[in-house]
Amino acid sequence: MPPSKRNVVNPGRNTDGAKDKKSQLESFSAGSAATLTTNQGLQIADNHNSLKAGERGPTLLEDFILREKIAHFDHERVPERAVSARGSAAHGYFKPYKSMVQYTSAAFLQDPDVETPVFVRFSTMTGARGSADTVRDTRGFAVKFYTSEGNYDLVGNNMPVFFIQDAMKFPDLIHAIRPEPHHGMPQATSAHDTFWDFVSLMPETTHMLMWTMSDRAIPRSFRMMEGFGVHAFRFINARGDSHFVKFHWKPKLGVHGLAWDEAQKIAGKDADFHRRDLWEAIESGQFPEWELGVQIVDEGKEDELGFDILDPTKLIPEEQVPVQPIGKLVLNRNPDNFFAETEQVAFHPGHLVPGIDFSNDPLLQGRLFSYTHPQVSRLGGSNFHEIPINRPVCPMHNFQRDGASRQAINKGRVAYEPNTLANGAEFRVDGGAQGFQSHLEPIGSSKARHRSPSFDDHFSQAALFWNSQSAVEKDHIVSAFRFELSKVEVSEIRQRVVDNLAHVDLKLAARVAAPLGINPPDPKAASGRLGFRDYRITSKIEEDPALRMVGRPGGNVKTRKVAILVADGVEAAALKRIQQDLVDAGAVCKIVAPHLGTISTASGRQLAVDHTFANMPSVMFDAVLIPGGNDSAGTLATMGEAVHFVLEAYKHCKTICAINDGVQLLSTLGFSLGKDSEAVHVPTPGVLIADARKVPEGQLSQDFIAAIALHRHWDRVNVDAIPA
Repeated sequence: MPPSKRNVVNPGRNTDGAKDKKSQLESFSAGSAATLTTNQGLQIADNHNSLKAGERGPTLLEDFILREKIAHFDHERVPERAVSARGSAAHGYFKPYKSMVQYTSAAFLQDPDVETPVFVRFSTMTGARGSADTVRDTRGFAVKFYTSEGNYDLVGNNMPVFFIQDAMKFPDLIHAIRPEPHHGMPQATSAHDTFWDFVSLMPETTHMLMWTMSDRAIPRSFRMMEGFGVHAFRFINARGDSHFVKFHWKPKLGVHGLAWDEAQKIAGKDADFHRRDLWEAIESGQFPEWELGVQIVDEGKEDELGFDILDPTKLIPEEQVPVQPIGKLVLNRNPDNFFAETEQVAFHPGHLVPGIDFSNDPLLQGRLFSYTHPQVSRLGGSNFHEIPINRPVCPMHNFQRDGASRQAINKGRVAYEPNTLANGAEFRVDGGAQGFQSHLEPIGSSKARHRSPSFDDHFSQAALFWNSQSAVEKDHIVSAFRFELSKVEVSEIRQRVVDNLAHVDLKLAARVAAPLGINPPDPKAASGRLGFRDYRITSKIEEDPALRMVGRPGGNVKTRKVAILVADGVEAAALKRIQQDLVDAGAVCKIVAPHLGTISTASGRQLAVDHTFANMPSVMFDAVLIPGGNDSAGTLATMGEAVHFVLEAYKHCKTICAINDGVQLLSTLGFSLGKDSEAVHVPTPGVLIADARKVPEGQLSQDFIAAIALHRHWDRVNVDAIPA
């Protein structure tokens, strides 16, 4: 079947659109075969030896099989993305909760019975394709909807704002944050002079800096981070009415981050941590899920927000305009081939469907220009839309022709419009009522190359974000600023940053400056520098709980990883009960021991081991269970790796449960099981010491699960004193 026919799928009502995309991709799939051939289909008799002039002679130029194989290998890599090179992706579907016909005519947002296939790619922004997953960075959250009206790409981030207000500064931003060009270091981090030099001279970056210095920049999992469309878009209904809209993705597993020390260690222990986490969750049937929510603002009422809705460094507080859930996104299938799908997928914010349109956000407008050129360069030409992962599932027809790697075989002599030769009647597309209609927006201004004064407030929402954080989140932000700026060699740059922060909160700036060997923050000095704008909006709210991560309602232990530390002589009865309760609650339990194979329990049974302390450190887990058994606990207490495992988990504020003799591993922390202690003793948040003889059936499991569901216990005592 010609490729031009393969992408034609019935555009009518289909309640399981995900099957359409899957079957389309399968038509391009290739599996194993009983024979080996060249790319031309010639069967190969020997794939181990090149053609030589005698057994020990030189290789012959006529060996076309060798030449083809080597030539193909030499061209297997394509240029990586200029931004967001490091990525992971999955297939799934989107399903609306109800019709949004009041606001938009977009077909995929109308019928709750229709599933629209999607392909979602998560990424870091800064690092190269081979960099680590857990660096401090903005995460990309790009969703390609294969709708009945064409592909729609919602290309966003895990933060609702961005560094800059105008696309003119995007190349400068990326050049500043990349490894410094004279020596190519550091990789995948903003902790260096050129980045902070740039942002210290651009006060508009301040709000985004607050987000990137928060735990949002080191998510526990792609499955546990929010996504945002960042810009204001438009919903257009069938009458042509326009409403401004901001898009939100809300994860069902909650919003959680790593500890900074933990994130750095994971980067060294498992650079693929987030990629592996996503893959394993989907493979095990624990499908990640998000709700799509929208903030809708009537056109004409956007001025009532108190700030300019077109400014991408501003967000709409949820306390001011609540997020309306309108549908769910489920990722239920991993790619069959990383390169063919994850690497070759091409997103573009200009891929729209009827019922959705752009706003005049100047950063968005620049992105509309930017995305096509890298795809052409990266994917070998203008026909990248014909790559299977990029093909729409609806019919596609136009008069674009030829180009490198063209797959469609367009029949006939007509390659233009209007025409009469294609079908014997005039074919003309000239102002029809069907198809995409750009919003009719009156434009009465003169051309001007300058910024709107309504964009001049650079600090009010940064202050809103700061004021909305819990005490521990504020501590983490201060620590992040200190770490990053301590890597900056030029003291004048460090000084400019804290002077700017003084306009967010003077106490914040003073805390950041304290260990950096510079003067106290001086807000007047910042005010006197070029680029500073002495303008403040009057915020309608002082804080917004939606901007913090700690203390959100809900939470469960689904897909949380629990390490069970054992050695020969472990008491298995209590272990098995708790392990089963954890699995029933959706957690993933792994047995960690001094060696692989099996260990012997106190009753003489064999217990299979999943990991050793050497190959699976504590940073790979969310919680730790230390069962009883004097011999087991005694062995582990003498192992530096086991003691370090527990101390490190404690330092990272993870839930730890020790049963009976298992408390020996906590002796370094000064914890013990007293003779008169209660059934479950909690000496500090998230540490449970249990006397199995006193605990009622099921209580320990219940308490342990409830503690894990809180994610981390950031208010734990003496964390800074732990040497792990």
